[in-house]
Amino acid sequence: MNMPRAYLEHVAIWVKDIRWHIRFFEDVFGMTMREVDGTRDEPRQYWTLGGLQFIHQPRHDAREGRLAHLGVMCEDLEAALAAAHRYDVSTMPQGRNWLRLPGGLAVELIQAKPASCVAQALAINPRAEA
Repeated sequence: MNMPRAYLEHVAIWVKDIRWHIRFFEDVFGMTMREVDGTRDEPRQYWTLGGLQFIHQPRHDAREGRLAHLGVMCEDLEAALAAAHRYDVSTMPQGRNWLRLPGGLAVELIQAKPASCVAQALAINPRAEA
């Protein structure tokens, strides 16, 4: 049996001040906008190049940056779903590719297009010397 291959595509976090987080990660790390839900001036959600998703929650009363979900890019979504359902996971209302793990963690599975981009991403060695 071939092992499903995937990589962490984004981490979604709830933040009270989304504009502050956008400025900080852009100025400090150069993580510019990939996508926005809403407008640049009034974003509800904001995705960066580099894998962060900020979800604006002004009334969020827990610690800043609480994890919302993990977005996992899959080489073969159907194989990953079949493998996941061998565990005690449940499907979330967002769709069959959204899973709630027994401890509460939410995981969004995303089909890579083309599927070969997963192998390319996994081939990157982040510790290699430039």
